[in-house]
Amino acid sequence: MTIQTSEADKVGDGVSLHLAIPSLYQAAVVWAKIGILSFGGPAAQIALMHRILVDEKGWISDREYLNALSFCMLLPGPEAMQQATYVGWRLHGTIGGLIAGLLFVIPGALIVLGLAIVYSLFGDVSLMSSIFLGIKAAVLIVVIEALLRVARKALHRKQHWVIAAASFVGIFFLDLPYPLIIVSAAIIGFFSVSQTEIREQTITSSEATASFKQTLSTILVWMAIWVFPFLLLGYWNEYPILSEIGEFFSRLAVVTFGGAYAVLAYLAQDVVNQFGWLSAGEMIDGLGLAETTPGPLILVTEFVGFIAAYRDGGLLIGLTGALVTLWVTFVPCFLWIFAGAPYIAWIGTQPRLKGALSAITAAVVGVILNLSIWFALQVFFYSVERNLFGPFILWLPDPGTLDWRALLLAATCALLVFKWHWNIVGVLVLASITGFILSIYT
Repeated sequence: MTIQTSEADKVGDGVSLHLAIPSLYQAAVVWAKIGILSFGGPAAQIALMHRILVDEKGWISDREYLNALSFCMLLPGPEAMQQATYVGWRLHGTIGGLIAGLLFVIPGALIVLGLAIVYSLFGDVSLMSSIFLGIKAAVLIVVIEALLRVARKALHRKQHWVIAAASFVGIFFLDLPYPLIIVSAAIIGFFSVSQTEIREQTITSSEATASFKQTLSTILVWMAIWVFPFLLLGYWNEYPILSEIGEFFSRLAVVTFGGAYAVLAYLAQDVVNQFGWLSAGEMIDGLGLAETTPGPLILVTEFVGFIAAYRDGGLLIGLTGALVTLWVTFVPCFLWIFAGAPYIAWIGTQPRLKGALSAITAAVVGVILNLSIWFALQVFFYSVERNLFGPFILWLPDPGTLDWRALLLAATCALLVFKWHWNIVGVLVLASITGFILSIYT
């Protein structure tokens, strides 16, 4: 099979790039690969996609990838899955976006469902935790590599460095709401564009690629796809838990801005305290499964939906609960992207909007640094405590709980990635096998 090349649209800096255009089949193979390898949460997944789609395949320019990422950061729901959907749409339209988004989710969804069934029957997933010990260490290195790569490409000005540092301090030490950080960065970027920059800006495309009528049609179609099956479910089932699950997770899909970690904060509180579907310990177990399996972290909702429905009506109702949860969680993501995607390139040609997106990207550097440190603490230590010092929050690990195996694996993966430039697949395979052996014999 051949890969055609064509001149891509001029990107924000006015430079024409020759981007590879894969066939739909070639793209589907890569999306399946990404779906299987997308461990470690949004930061790692975004890093993995950047490495494959921008650096290795050259299917999308770095500038457009970062512009789309900034846009996805503003949306409710899992930003990494929405980023994949956008790139799929950019390459092959709606069908490409569907394939990319579905293949990003399905492998992890199947694994989480299988583990949820095992958990509900036996209450033990320690074997799976052993298998993923090495994967978590490898994912940490992928996140750090992404941090360095994105920082090099996003922090061009002193202002961007300041925004990235302020973003990190705000989210790591002050626990400021993620949406507040992103909106603040956007406002700063929007109003900091000088009149000279506005006059000198070369406008390459002053119109969006979709009309208002097309956008409205897209919204209505995907609203119907989202809501209609849920309404049918309310009429034709004897288990109120399914309607409760659908209603709760539909609401969650709309109000949870700030990505997967923001969703988890809302989810844990309501599921445990308000509905009593799971205990706090079970919620932590579900999060642990989502952290150590491929796919979006928000797949923990599938675990919750299955367990809640299983306890109310058995295995078949549990499977239905998992399906309902997945439907109302991810269909809205397609709605947001397919309605908004035609405007992303246009936004990148508007000086003030481009300034806002650049500032958001700088803030994302601080967010990835926050996730890198938080993830490293969780990988290397069994016990990490959240301490308050006045208005400041500090995460302090217990030195006595250091996992030397994870530290050794991470150091090995760092050498493989940074010094010998191993392919990410090879690193993950070696790390998972080594981690499993260490878990058994130590």
